[in-house]
Formats: sequence, structure tokens, C-alpha cells
Amino acid sequence: QVQPVEAGGGLVQPGGSLRLSCTASGLTLGSYAIGWFRQAPGKDREGVSGIKTGDGSTFYANSVKGRFTISSDNAENTVYLQMNSLKPEDTAGYYCVAGFPYLVLFAAEYDYWGQGTQVTVSS
Repeated sequence: QVQPVEAGGGLVQPGGSLRLSCTASGLTLGSYAIGWFRQAPGKDREGVSGIKTGDGSTFYANSVKGRFTISSDNAENTVYLQMNSLKPEDTAGYYCVAGFPYLVLFAAEYDYWGQGTQVTVSS
């Protein structure tokens, strides 16, 4: 079975950086996409970023473009989300998702969801 596992969340001051990682076990021999979605209490779920591991195509929400960078290490089935210049509005639970989407930032396109990792930006 496929089980995405996230790591790297924490508490950081505004302007700081965090690096999230996601390992999607069970997809070693396949071609797939990894996405990051976030949800804060009382807010709608938002597609943050995604990458197609086959060709390296990347996608970003306008709210994070220029601050976040997604990358993949296909040999280790790991995707990283480097988050710089963090703002309080970035505070949310971040979920790694895996699947074979047509629309990379559309949550319904994904079959496999991780448990989430909390990112809190506060000072």
C-alpha cells in the first residue's frame, strides 16, 4: 500500500525558513506526482505546490510563488518543500499527497494522503 510520510514541520518566526520532506513508500517503481496541501482552522484547503516526478514539472499557488521551492530526489522517493520568507498566514497543517493527477493542485485528483505536519509561523 502507499503511505506518504511527512516531516519537517515546526514553529518558526516570521521571515524564517523550514524544509518539509515527504517519502511516498510503495511507489518506487511507478511514475507519480507529489503535492502539498495545507489547511488552517476555519479556512479552505489550499493546494500549495506539486511536482510530477517523471518529468520534474512544478506547480505553485500564487500565494507562495517566489518563496517556496519544491524538488524531488527520485532515487529515494522523496520530495522536499523548501519554505522561505515564511509569513503568519502560512500557518497550517501541511499534507503530502501522492497520486496520478491531471490537475496537480486539485485535491480530488489524489488517492493517498499523509498524516500531516504542523507549520506555525509566529513571534
